Amino acid sequence: MNHELKILSVYFRQVVDGNKTFEIRDNTDRDFKKGDTVELQELGLNPKTVTGKRQAVKITYVTNYNQPANQVVFSFKLINSVSDL
Repeated sequence: MNHELKILSVYFRQVVDGNKTFEIRDNTDRDFKKGDTVELQELGLNPKTVTGKRQAVKITYVTNYNQPANQVVFSFKLINSVSDL
């Protein structure tokens, strides 16, 4: 399954640099699973607009351990380089 998620610029940069390898997200309407592809879209200074930069990642692990209802933590690996929309 493919997912599109928006991510704040400060965190997007950390993903691209390889420092941030996980996300904590609401799973109510998503059903994240190992092997899913996620396209992370960078948000600009105005959090309602995207910059056009995106990074594809593949989910490698999902857990809801010790999380609030409907939230999961998933780890991922980069699929390719950052690209522009």
